Amino acid sequence: QTRMQSLRPEPAARYRNVLEALWRIVRTEGVWRPMRGMNITATGAGPAHALYFACYEKLKKTLSDVIHAGGNSHVANGAAGCVATLLHDAAMNPAEVVKQRMQMYNSPYQRVTDCVRAVWRNEGAGAFYRSYTTQLTMNIPFQAIHFMTYEFLQEQLNPHRQYNPGSHVVSGACAGAVAAAATTPLDVCKTLLNTQESLALSSNISGHITGMANAFRTVYQVGGVTAYFRGVQARVIYQMPSTAIAWSVYEFFKYILTKRQEERRAGK
Repeated sequence: QTRMQSLRPEPAARYRNVLEALWRIVRTEGVWRPMRGMNITATGAGPAHALYFACYEKLKKTLSDVIHAGGNSHVANGAAGCVATLLHDAAMNPAEVVKQRMQMYNSPYQRVTDCVRAVWRNEGAGAFYRSYTTQLTMNIPFQAIHFMTYEFLQEQLNPHRQYNPGSHVVSGACAGAVAAAATTPLDVCKTLLNTQESLALSSNISGHITGMANAFRTVYQVGGVTAYFRGVQARVIYQMPSTAIAWSVYEFFKYILTKRQEERRAGK
């Protein structure tokens, strides 16, 4: 996804589709190359998702009681997802910056620590949050669409809201796909802010690209309207299993914890 969102890729890093990109990366750079940045993503994902789902569940219940007592409110679901995103992205943004820089073609960084030190030394601590506002601008509508679509599909596939792994996987995958496709232009701008792609910077007189407006202008200058949808296929393919796994794991642990609480209450 990061490679395909590059605005001015090197000739050796120009790909027509996701499968070609994956095949050429593995063939020319090694089988482990597509896994670069996985360790920093895993490190940030734990606390980020803990904050994310805890905040979502609490706010969803509170707002639903206010807006539609005793029922499900799509407005409450969307609002809870938006607020939860603030905490999630605050924890994940530095990890995302490091991951994307390590995934770029001819990245000079061999280890996560090398990347962190270089970014801190050359660009300062602010570089880890340069894309934070754009990340929020992308993820707030993403999560609003994501949560509302998931809850809507659950109403259709699992109206009694029981633990049903199949419905959780299907609803999660579809919700992720819809939200990913709708917010791809913002993701392209975020990738540019995170990577500060050198060939794209040559068309930007300010030296560093800062802020969403600047990123949007640069993307348009370099590639026109179609550039906003670079990597849309890869983004959808990436998000579908990601959101499917996240929801299925979340619903599983929610079911287990709820069941234990009910058993303890019954034991009393």
